[in-house]
Amino acid sequence: MAGILSNLKSTVIAGFILTVIMVVVVVAITGEGMPGGSDWIAFLWRWLHVLSAVMWIGILWYFNFVQIPSMPKIPDEQKPAISKVIAPAALFWFRWAAMATIITGLLLAHDSGYLGQALTLGLLDGVAKHTAIGIGMWLGLIMWFNVWFVIWPNQKIALGIVDAEADAKAASARKAMLFSRTNTLLSFPMLYAMVSAQNIY
Repeated sequence: MAGILSNLKSTVIAGFILTVIMVVVVVAITGEGMPGGSDWIAFLWRWLHVLSAVMWIGILWYFNFVQIPSMPKIPDEQKPAISKVIAPAALFWFRWAAMATIITGLLLAHDSGYLGQALTLGLLDGVAKHTAIGIGMWLGLIMWFNVWFVIWPNQKIALGIVDAEADAKAASARKAMLFSRTNTLLSFPMLYAMVSAQNIY
């Protein structure tokens, strides 16, 4: 077991295998939940959407609740460990988790038949669920845009991935931080809208 847990790739593969075993056991015991059909495909998109969103928002909150507030407390000689190793790796998973969240969310909405209604905030059909999920979708799209077109380009400058003067690095770091904080602010109503659409309306 230690061999599996000491390697991230092995841990992730084992997690997926354990999930398959769980599905087989539940189907064997209850006779329900057999993979297949359009409902199961929609569920699969939802599961992948939630997995991606947990990664995306988890890293967003790590940046805002842990890394950014901790940076002033880290001695200058230790800061390159963050800026050269940890932050670039975290930003890789951060931006691609954002992409996966958006793609799986749009596929889920399309396959479930409410993409158009949600993107128009339920104004065409007056369904509260479409309004709620639509608000969540638009907030998610704004957050995705911020990740790919503001935060990541500015972080590349701030972290020295792209050559820039010291003043430009400082300005880019501040801009990336402010948009990261914007996404943190938006994450609360976005998550409420998404969860309420599935549980209240």
